[in-house]
Parts: sequence; C-alpha cells; structure tokens
Amino acid sequence: MNDNENLDVRTLIPAERHRLIFETWHHLEPGKGFVLVNDHDPKPLYYQFDAEHSGQFTWDYLESGPATWRVRIGRKSAA
Repeated sequence: MNDNENLDVRTLIPAERHRLIFETWHHLEPGKGFVLVNDHDPKPLYYQFDAEHSGQFTWDYLESGPATWRVRIGRKSAA
C-alpha cells in the first residue's frame, strides 16, 4: 500500500475490519501511513492501537462523519 492510500473497510463485515487494518499497519515502513475510510467513528480502534502499539502509531482525523470518517493512520519513524 502506498503512503496515504485509502483503505476503505465500509463494505467488509465488522469481524474482518480490525484484522485487515492491523495487517495493513504491520506491513507499513516507518514513517508511512494509509487513510482508513469507515462508516462510523473508529475510536475503539484507536484504543486498541494505543493498548497494543502505544507510541508507535500516528492517528489524524481527516473527516469526521456523519456518514464517512477518514483517519490517517501511520507507523512512526524509528527514533
């Protein structure tokens, strides 16, 4: 996935969404990211990232509903 490419999970069943999002994030090079496109606020996903990868990711809202949310999720560069 190219930096800032969209990952649109709106057509996936909820059980598949987090798996695909984390799989995509794990394959990112440091300093790279993607734009998550979702049909609801992905705040629970943020909490999961924070619990499992605290300090290793970036999270920037680009669009906040009401029908579509877009969040740029990135992998922080190595210090």
